[in-house]
Amino acid sequence: MNTSQSEHLLPGGAISIEALPKISLHDHLDGGLRPQTIIELADAIGIDVPTTDAAKLGTWFADQANSGSLVEYLKTFDVTTSVMQTVEGLERVAREFVQDLAADGVIYGEVRWAPEQHLARGLSLDQVVEAVQLGIEAGIDDVFSSGREIRVGQLVTAMRHADRGLEIAELAVRHRDRGVVGFDIAGAELGFPAGNHRAAFDYLAKEFFPVTVHAGEADGIDSIRGALFDGRALRLGHGVRLAEDVTIEREDDDNSYVTLGPVARWVRDRQITLELSPSSNLQTGAIAAWGDELIDHPFDLLYQLGFRVTVNTDNRLMSNTTLSKELGLLSDAFGYDVDDFEQFQQNAVAAAFLPLEEREELAEEIADAYAEV
Repeated sequence: MNTSQSEHLLPGGAISIEALPKISLHDHLDGGLRPQTIIELADAIGIDVPTTDAAKLGTWFADQANSGSLVEYLKTFDVTTSVMQTVEGLERVAREFVQDLAADGVIYGEVRWAPEQHLARGLSLDQVVEAVQLGIEAGIDDVFSSGREIRVGQLVTAMRHADRGLEIAELAVRHRDRGVVGFDIAGAELGFPAGNHRAAFDYLAKEFFPVTVHAGEADGIDSIRGALFDGRALRLGHGVRLAEDVTIEREDDDNSYVTLGPVARWVRDRQITLELSPSSNLQTGAIAAWGDELIDHPFDLLYQLGFRVTVNTDNRLMSNTTLSKELGLLSDAFGYDVDDFEQFQQNAVAAAFLPLEEREELAEEIADAYAEV
């Protein structure tokens, strides 16, 4: 993405984080557009945007998203989705999305998006999924032509405030052999529990189709409980507020002594993956209970307690970020090094919605690359 292309180095300046292979599990298609692409696509279909200067538009997104409210944060997507209503727009956005992942060193990525939000100009649900897949495949070819490789799968998402969950679940399964690797629900979390889509989750379970659920971002433990019980989630989208179920009993100079509540213990003991997105969690107020700076994020607490934490961008445009930048910020805040980075990537590999054999190949590729540094 054009808004954040400076190189990020580990302390000491010896290792480029961009050069390290990475896995991206939580990255929204409509949150990763290039500002210049938004301007050009909007012009082509006659839509007004806040500014036609790419740099200023990137800043506008970051400023609007930095509200401390998920509801306000989500309003920025009205602009991005408006230019993703045609085959041409969807293909271009998906193609560039893959290019930008690869430029950041990502070797496997899952891109999530909600097909029901892209029907305003007459396309069908199947047509928009097919258009995105064509763009993904074109992006993969571009990356291969440059001498690198990347794999990308779609996570088809239903909007949790709508009533199309079962229809979108059926869409995802229909395309399971044509690029779609999993299902998600997203959007306004508070007041729209996973249980509202129980029919969809029942269907997906019968089809043995993997599920991740946004939970523990704008709502707390009850939302996470619903994702696990009603959604049978294998991963939690964000899940940061799971830390509300962790009680710090006392601390000394060397240790913290904690008690895990039943939900936290279930998630940790069964290694249900947390798709944490540090910068986004700050912007949306998801960590407000602990503070308003990255050092306050419970990421490190969850990591040290043995939860399967992963590092993600959520929305690269709105957070003006990349996966490398997120890793760099965490390193600055908590002193993480290459060994920690490798653990985060291996956690993500283990959680990827891929066959076991492909995950084993990725795990070996990660291990070999990190052993060299």
